[in-house]
Amino acid sequence: MWGCFEADGSNPGRLLYTRLQIGDTRGLQVPSNDAIFATRTTTRLLDALKERDNQPAWAHIDTRYRAVIAGTARRLGLSDADAEETAQRTLAEFVRVYREGKYDRSKGRLSSWILGIAHRTALRVKRDGRRAAHLDMDQAEDHALAPEHDAALRSIWTDERDRTILARAFDLLREDAGLDPRTVLAFELVAMRGVPAQEAASQCQMSVDQVYVARTRMTKRLRRLVEELTHAFEEDI
Repeated sequence: MWGCFEADGSNPGRLLYTRLQIGDTRGLQVPSNDAIFATRTTTRLLDALKERDNQPAWAHIDTRYRAVIAGTARRLGLSDADAEETAQRTLAEFVRVYREGKYDRSKGRLSSWILGIAHRTALRVKRDGRRAAHLDMDQAEDHALAPEHDAALRSIWTDERDRTILARAFDLLREDAGLDPRTVLAFELVAMRGVPAQEAASQCQMSVDQVYVARTRMTKRLRRLVEELTHAFEEDI
């Protein structure tokens, strides 16, 4: 709901995301009404964001960026609660400054601009926590929170974007009424959780061969979804 604005990469799933970047994925129909697909940052969307009452446009921005911002904040050392607070404050600040016309499309991508807001917001949230703990802010060091180079911060952001994309892509698989739930579960167990095929077969009441077929089939579908979602993110200005 739009009203809310007003108020590690070594796991099997991450490895799977990397593997999904290659291979033939033709023939899969990708939903066109998913929030991330619908929010490619075209001139039309940017114009829609200028309309205060255009709730769908602003809700799409929330859907696309909230989890990425929170994940980035966690990677920068914030607690779960503070990371969620960072996401909330970042999006609220984005609403304010965008409506004031401070985003200059000619100077960079929208995601880069939001990342800058998120980074500064994370620093403020960290400092707020230190004040609550009665620490001397003049002596406090924020070096652990801020990466040494912009490239490092962008790398963290990209990792969290990829996690968000993979999670959403898998949700779309789960929501596909045309898929046997056992096939999806077998894929999740073997490809994403690292469960041995024989154990997955037992849990899903399938043969081992069927598990391998499920893994191959679902990998193709998931790869295509990941590619489409990644393209939607990368197409932003």
